Parts: sequence; structure tokens; C-alpha cells
Amino acid sequence: MKILISGGAGFIGSNLCQALLEAGHEVTAVDNLLTGSRRNIKPLLVHPSFHFLEQDIVHSPIHGEWEAIFHLASPASPQHYSKYPIETLLVNSQGTYHLLELARTLGAKFLLASTSEVYGDPLE
Repeated sequence: MKILISGGAGFIGSNLCQALLEAGHEVTAVDNLLTGSRRNIKPLLVHPSFHFLEQDIVHSPIHGEWEAIFHLASPASPQHYSKYPIETLLVNSQGTYHLLELARTLGAKFLLASTSEVYGDPLE
């Protein structure tokens, strides 16, 4: 299966890329490297079924052919939310919209992941 992973250079995204490659899938990771790191995907760059796009899904639509899209692109910690509030809002709204439109056009499966912070303070 051909799979696109937004936020593919983040901690969870890069590990998902590796697991999917090991399962025999072709994986394209897209990340603007705001909070992700090229270091996380360095071992994957030599894999023949791995592709990396350094791109911001908020400002430029993605083009390609995929059967499934995993949307993991978002700063994922309170420190990052505070440091990048506008970027966080945009990737979770406009970025999600762009990927949903891509999935609709391609007839691809779509998974949107979130963090536990959406539920608020765990002590409340």
C-alpha cells in the first residue's frame, strides 16, 4: 500500500514510517521540520520504499498518489503550543482540510491523530 504520513519526521511519525516500511508498504513522509527532525528519519532515507518531502501542508497542497493518509502533523507538546500557537492552529485546521481534500480526491483512507491535550488537564 502507498501511504502518506504528515508529521513523518516527528517521534511518532518516524516510528510509524519505520513500522509500515517493515510491513512492506511504500511510505512518503511529509514534514516542515518545525518540531520534527531529519535525525528521526535519517535511517529511513536509504530505504528504497521511503520518500521524504520537506513541505508545509498548510501553505502548499501535496500532490501524489496514495491509498492511505495518516495526519500526524502538529506540534505535540504544551511547550510547542506556546511557542507556535498560530502554526498549531493552522496545521490542525487548514492542514487537515488540505489532506482531507487530497484523501477525497484520491479515494484514500484517512486517519487524523491528536494528542491527549485536547481533553484538557488530566487532573480536572
